[in-house]
Amino acid sequence: MKSKVINKPLEARKASPFLVSLSAVVLGVLAGALLICLIGKNPITGFDKILFGALSNVRRIGNTLGMSTQLILIGLSVAFAFKTGLFNIGASGQMLMGGITGSILAYYLPLEMPRVLYLLIVVVSSACAGAFWGFISGFLKAKFNVHEVVSTIMLNWTAYWLVYDWIQRFIVDPTIVVKSKPIETVHTLRADWITGLTKFSTLNYGFIIAIIACFVIWFILEKTTLGFRLKAVGSNRFCAEYAGIKVNRSIMISMAVAGALAGLAGLTYYCGYSNIMEMGKMPNEGFDGIAVALLGNCSPIGVFFSAVFFGILKMGRGSLAATGIPTEIADTIIATIIYFTATNVIIANFWNGLFKKNFEKKEEALMLSLESKGRKGEDLSSISPEERKVLLKEGSAMLKERKKKDKEVR
Repeated sequence: MKSKVINKPLEARKASPFLVSLSAVVLGVLAGALLICLIGKNPITGFDKILFGALSNVRRIGNTLGMSTQLILIGLSVAFAFKTGLFNIGASGQMLMGGITGSILAYYLPLEMPRVLYLLIVVVSSACAGAFWGFISGFLKAKFNVHEVVSTIMLNWTAYWLVYDWIQRFIVDPTIVVKSKPIETVHTLRADWITGLTKFSTLNYGFIIAIIACFVIWFILEKTTLGFRLKAVGSNRFCAEYAGIKVNRSIMISMAVAGALAGLAGLTYYCGYSNIMEMGKMPNEGFDGIAVALLGNCSPIGVFFSAVFFGILKMGRGSLAATGIPTEIADTIIATIIYFTATNVIIANFWNGLFKKNFEKKEEALMLSLESKGRKGEDLSSISPEERKVLLKEGSAMLKERKKKDKEVR
């Protein structure tokens, strides 16, 4: 049987994306602990309060998952664009367009409409509104080479003022003119069975939509020719074009899909987690999604757990006030994690160096053990895993003995 440890080439030993992301989280948490210590508070108490505020009972767990829902969808939106070589910084505007579309439909569609039909209409409509808003950036990029960062930022503010006007024009609350009228519960994404199960938390059907979206995006990227073409364009658009892939079409599709995901995030936030829209407010979740995507290494599974992690920090930070620790500490931890995630090359190089050193040490121990038995130069692939373990143990003991003698000589 071939060796699965020793005979594997050193170049194949790379730090996994999960290990790099986990390292960034640990370093961010340690930095947060240091900051808490510097203000004279106990970091263990602080982190205990964050976990208490987010996970101490069923209702808080439901609220945390409700908070994480839009982060999952926004993170997927940004990650999908990243995978195809685009930077979707316009998720906030796409989220607003999806949210206002869902909100207007919630006010004007009849309450007696079958709920399944109503949900289908608002989900598809909100996704289409976000997709259209993302498609505009993709079209400008493909046809006129307008950088997507510039176009998406401008479209964010276009969406901001459109929503500002449409709330006043169509759905304003006459008693509070800076907000929309509250949506009837039957026309939100909330469900009685979820509400009862989670003790009246904000968890809603949006969380199920987010899980389905994770699977769909994974399937597109990993199991379809469309996903292959999109990733090829993201890796090298000139090489992809030379191979016959229609680059401009891929760019427009990518931004449309990213916009659809952000539009769904707007629906789940304004018609699920909340039931109103405020005038003059740009949703921060659009920018939080960048952090979620980076920490999740732009993979759907990574984005899901990254979003839940950020949801815990966001939901639990309110409990810090009871300890005298500023709630901004939680935001600082998030910012620090983003910083370490952005320097993932340094973290990866650190782990790769450790793995290489460990491999070389094992290889030296194995060769020393074989040499002592008169088997120098033997093909390592012919050694069974069981024998290799014995040889490594013997070789490690011999290396320690050699180092001990070297110290005595010195």
